[in-house]
Amino acid sequence: MVLFAACQGPVHTCPQGHQQAGPSLRTHTDYRARHHHPELALPRIALLAALVLSMPTLLFAEMKVHEFSYEIDGTTFAGTATWSDAVTETRPLVLMVPNWLGPTAASLEKAKLIAGDRYVVVMADVYGVDVRPTTMEQAGAAAGALRADRPLLRQRARLALDQALALAGTVPIDPSKRAAIGFCFGGGTVLEMARDGVAVQAVISFHGNLDTPDSSLAKQIVTSVLVCHGAADPFVPAEQVSAFVTEMQQAEVADWTLVQYGGAVHSFTDPNAAMTGKAEYHERSAKRAFALMHSFLTERFAE
Repeated sequence: MVLFAACQGPVHTCPQGHQQAGPSLRTHTDYRARHHHPELALPRIALLAALVLSMPTLLFAEMKVHEFSYEIDGTTFAGTATWSDAVTETRPLVLMVPNWLGPTAASLEKAKLIAGDRYVVVMADVYGVDVRPTTMEQAGAAAGALRADRPLLRQRARLALDQALALAGTVPIDPSKRAAIGFCFGGGTVLEMARDGVAVQAVISFHGNLDTPDSSLAKQIVTSVLVCHGAADPFVPAEQVSAFVTEMQQAEVADWTLVQYGGAVHSFTDPNAAMTGKAEYHERSAKRAFALMHSFLTERFAE
């Protein structure tokens, strides 16, 4: 299963935003391939497709959409699964946690492109349906609240994974193959999932925050970790990167990789990022990072 959280949507930058009870779940599924979200502009779709797709069959396939909801302690969450109907067999599950904007039309389009005919991508919701930021200020507040409560963030992310896995039989998921991938706030979220000991084959963070309030939790990591980081990211400075390396080493994490892309800053895979020198698109690094994602997942799912 792949959890993918991306920097996308009307807010063009996503610098990091800064009582847990046992879950009571009530699940509802709705298999309607509804396209009620506005589509992305064609140039952006074409650019993302060039970055993440290599299978031409997608051009002639329909991308299926399956929406579902569930409840935790009185809060309702909404997830969306998407996959290509060009392939009939089951495939790895990709649970995608979006960036600090939460689920958006743009994140759904990106989920479809990531899915291609390789994966089923599930766009996760860690905010709840009543929190849908539309400005940087709202997004910072929403992300900051969860970053300040990591146990709650980890609980919501783990339950999103559980709910996605429960779709097996309804959508063409192979539940034995799963990973978690995230961008920006989502990248930090999937790293927290790894620290929580979640059982997936891989966790991949793109330009995500690397800090954590309790580095000792890294001893619980049982998955393979890949971090794709912009070497010039001002929101995740060298000191935070160094602390992450130390965290992995001291915890003796068996399989972790950190790749730093020269010249890239925050949000370097997002074609809409436009905060010069702080959060902006870097085409070369984005292409390499997406290619690395696919090869890393291919390797991990083969074992």
